[in-house]
Amino acid sequence: MKIADIILPNSLKGSIDLGLERRSYGRFKVILFLIMIAITAIPATTIAFLGYINYKNLLQKDEITQLKWQMDGSIGSIEQMVGSLKSVVQFIARKDRYTELTTGSSLEDLFDRLQRQYPSFADLGVIDEQGVQQAYYGSYDLEGTDYSGESWFSEVMEKGLHISPVYRGYRDVPHFAIAVSTYDPVIRKTWVMRATIEADTLQNFVGTIKTEATDDLFLVVSEGVLQTFSNYFGQPLTQTELEIEPGVRSYMSMAQEEFLIAIGDIAATPWYLVIIKNGYTSNSEWRSFRSELFILYVVCMVISVIVIFALVNMLTSLIRKADEIQIGMMKEAEHKDKLASIGRLASGVAHEINNPLAIINQKTGLVEDILNITPDFDHKHTVLESLKSIDNSVERCKAITHRLLGFARRTEVLYQHIDVNETIREVLKFLEKEMMYSRIELDLQLQDNLPNIYSDRLQIQQVLLNIINNAIDAIGKDGTISIISNLIAGEVRIVIQDDGSGIPEDMLSQIFEPFFTTKETGKGTGLGLSITYGLVKKLGGDITVRSNVGKGTAFTITLPVKVEKQ
Repeated sequence: MKIADIILPNSLKGSIDLGLERRSYGRFKVILFLIMIAITAIPATTIAFLGYINYKNLLQKDEITQLKWQMDGSIGSIEQMVGSLKSVVQFIARKDRYTELTTGSSLEDLFDRLQRQYPSFADLGVIDEQGVQQAYYGSYDLEGTDYSGESWFSEVMEKGLHISPVYRGYRDVPHFAIAVSTYDPVIRKTWVMRATIEADTLQNFVGTIKTEATDDLFLVVSEGVLQTFSNYFGQPLTQTELEIEPGVRSYMSMAQEEFLIAIGDIAATPWYLVIIKNGYTSNSEWRSFRSELFILYVVCMVISVIVIFALVNMLTSLIRKADEIQIGMMKEAEHKDKLASIGRLASGVAHEINNPLAIINQKTGLVEDILNITPDFDHKHTVLESLKSIDNSVERCKAITHRLLGFARRTEVLYQHIDVNETIREVLKFLEKEMMYSRIELDLQLQDNLPNIYSDRLQIQQVLLNIINNAIDAIGKDGTISIISNLIAGEVRIVIQDDGSGIPEDMLSQIFEPFFTTKETGKGTGLGLSITYGLVKKLGGDITVRSNVGKGTAFTITLPVKVEKQ
């Protein structure tokens, strides 16, 4: 099955189907329009979608790369800050200072010197290897406090270092502690230096590494408790629902906003650095790209729809015209086939009828001769009149059969150069008296300097004679016949128009069929226009008719200026 059989109107097959003239070109137009829109829209939509996805992935990949780079730099800065604090505590906890720091005011003097350089330090404590704080300087009286049961004490004794999460403690102020252990060779014991530092130190440092490219940057512990202030989650020591897992991932806030969140582990500390950045959806480049892509897509689709609509209309119109031409050609072919069949039938009928007509004519002549030499008798005149009527009928039958034979006979065309205007005037001379008797006016509009045509003069005369005779019969009395000749597109056109009664529209399609006539019974055989049609076609021309009931009829004959000899 061809594609055309699916989407195009039913093709012309077999003999003429008048239903072809009523085919649904509207449905064909809609189907073709939808198919062409789909052919255009599917690739365009696919390309736009792929561009959308690829650009989105590119932005997301670029953001993730930048976020990782920022995360690595920020973690390095925080580790450096923590390392400097740890180095300070390790420096003041030298191996041989246990005795010095636990006697007199040495710890107080050390704290004063330390705080002048590092004001964020809140207190200092010296703890022996049993976990008892032997010396303390700070806001509270914590000397003698036993830390042996604390987990951090076990850790610092085992690993040599402990950094605590931020907590409130006795002062109810957020702070964290750094504890280091060292072995004193003098007393041959391990002891611990523990320093408490204000949490503002972390907050201030985090504030220095935060950039405009970051929407939020803060520290948390593994349980999700904030160590510094967060724009999204609030004050330090606030519990969050964040899942603390190192890496970069998308995060959806309670307000259904999508972010990129990066979490990194800070070495030797309980802290994790969290960086939150608005996702690509809030990126101005992304919004601009999305708007431009949408506008471009819509403009392309609108232009495509307009162009496709115009193409569909043009194609539908061409197909409709092609169908009309094909229907016309098939009708003409059927008409010619009908004429040929009727011609063969007419030829046979004419020959068969001529033989009995000749016998009838001979016998009536014999009877007339006998009556002429016979003495008068009653009703002799009536018999002669009847015989004369028989003769007239025979002559009429002979004329009909003669026309039938002329219709069926294939006469040769005798080509010669013909002046069309002169030929029209010659034919009018034959009909001049009849037109005068019927009081019919003649309106001649013959174009000067018409080129001669190369055709058969006698056959053209017969064509003109038949049509003008029909016009006279259609008018009857008191009317006008207009004859126009001109040159159109290299062909000579003759228009013969009358203002008679006209021909009904339903009869126009049959006007050139043999034996079809609009005249009263006995006034026409219906062969004149059929013969005329055949002659015009044989001469390489065309003949058409248009008519309005009550206004008249116009026959248009078109003849080529030159034709090749057959």
